[in-house]
Order: sequence, then structure tokens, then C-alpha cells
Amino acid sequence: MKRLFVVAALLAAVAGLGATPAGATNECRGLPVCVRVAGPWVVVPSALATPRPRVDFQLSCPRGYVIGGLDAELTDRAIDIDFLGKLGSPVNPGVTTARSALFRGTYTGTAPRGPSFRPHLGCLPSAGGGSGPVPRRILAAFQPGEPTISRVRTVPLRTGLVRAVVACAGSEHLISAWHAVAFYTASAPTQALIQSVSATRTVQGRRVRVNVRATAAMQGIRAVVQVGAVCGGGS
Repeated sequence: MKRLFVVAALLAAVAGLGATPAGATNECRGLPVCVRVAGPWVVVPSALATPRPRVDFQLSCPRGYVIGGLDAELTDRAIDIDFLGKLGSPVNPGVTTARSALFRGTYTGTAPRGPSFRPHLGCLPSAGGGSGPVPRRILAAFQPGEPTISRVRTVPLRTGLVRAVVACAGSEHLISAWHAVAFYTASAPTQALIQSVSATRTVQGRRVRVNVRATAAMQGIRAVVQVGAVCGGGS
């Protein structure tokens, strides 16, 4: 899918480069009808290599809803976060956004201490009235469409080894892949908890496989690994 990075306008709280513990998140700000969806704490890679590694995590509204607002909580001011939005006009729910959003986080600092973020969605009912007629413009080239599709699987973690696999369909080819480890904890995961989980990703043909190992420190903690494949060439 040809997409555009859409940032500050819909991630207002993140523009301040940090979550404010005493304040509320703003994913429903200005929306008269809104359902809040909070994701888990997503671990951000802390390697200081160039280019910096990033983490992607997809969060979805309930069926029948579309994203109207986004926000996030950060454990470190040096986390750069944005999401992928579709090209189109006007920049609006249902045009720029759909039912799901892919958040992208990168650590930009120099002294990481278990950086993570928790994504939030403000969801609107997808049914609604339209606007008046819009003049048709003759295209000189192709209009941006949706040439890719994301295949995503989220698997619960447990102590020991967990495998998660996702694959493109037979008529598709793999464009890129991602994986993310995330914790459903009331507060941000500690560095010790983050380090108790290790994940490795391998790609073979159209298939993406992630092996995750968790120590006993994970016992009693609800956590997941999400593996994604961006696929192209389908019908």
C-alpha cells in the first residue's frame, strides 16, 4: 500500500516527546462520539547502530469503527513515533485512516533504559453521511491505490519457546517484514522484564518466522509477539 507518514496533527500528545503521567491521553479529543482502544507496551529496539532499528505494531478499532484519533505514551522522550496513513484528500478518518493503524517507533537517544511505548486509538462509528459532489479531475498518471496488504499474526507468549509464523498468499510476494514484543502491564515494563524476552526473525520465500524465548521472569505476565508481512502482487 502506498502510504504517507502522517505525524503531529493526529499524534498531538507525542509532539511533546513524552507522556505526561498526570494527564489523560488525547486520542478522543474533539470527537463527539469515540471509543478508546489502548494497546500494550511495545518494546522499542535500543541498538545505537546507524540506521537505527525501528519497531512496528498494528492496533485495531472494533469492527464497525474507523480511527478518528491517535496518541501514545512513551517511557523515554527520545522515542520517535509516527504511524502510516493513506494518501488522499481531505486528511480525515476513513480517508487517511482505516480500522487499523501501524505505529512505528524508533529510539533516537544515546542512553537507552528499556524504551517502550503504548499506542492508543480513538475510534468512530464508520457509518455516516457524505459530502457534496467533488469535481472529477482527469489523471495524467496513476492514482495512488493499495498495491500491498499486511498479513499480521499476534501470538501470546509464555515461559520457554514460542514460534509465530505469517506468510503471504500464494499469488503474493513478500515486500518487508516486522515483529514486535509487547506487554499488557499496568505500567511500563522494566528493563529486566524486557531483557527476559529475546526474539529472532527469519525470512524464507513468502514466509516470516519469529522464535521467542522467555525466561521465568515472564511467569504471570501477559505478553504477546506480533509478526507481520507486507505482501504485494495479489489480486
